[in-house]
Amino acid sequence: MDLLADYRRATMFFEMGDASGAVRLLEPIVEAEPGNSAVRQLLARAYFQTAQLNRAEEQLRELVDRDPSDHYAHHVLGRTLERMNRPTDALRHLRIAAAMYSTNTDYTTALRRVENRVSGGH
Repeated sequence: MDLLADYRRATMFFEMGDASGAVRLLEPIVEAEPGNSAVRQLLARAYFQTAQLNRAEEQLRELVDRDPSDHYAHHVLGRTLERMNRPTDALRHLRIAAAMYSTNTDYTTALRRVENRVSGGH
């Protein structure tokens, strides 16, 4: 198995909008190289895109556990939890991401949206 070639193909599939194709290629790579954060992150994003949210959460929690300073993993984990209708859980991770990278408008927009939802829109 040529893992690098498969990763490149998976990236291409993902970028072309075929997240399911990316998942098929990425799952065996993560199994073979569980410490490869880049592959794990792309797999989590592909799971998110294909609405496999429990699987996305699992991959993202692994990334956050390994590297608590990974603002992007916190952001995507927060978005995943938001999508799973767990806004209170999402809020923690969105706050961390926004605090680490306050100039990222995607982060601050997601944080405001979930804060409003948790507070009842007040």
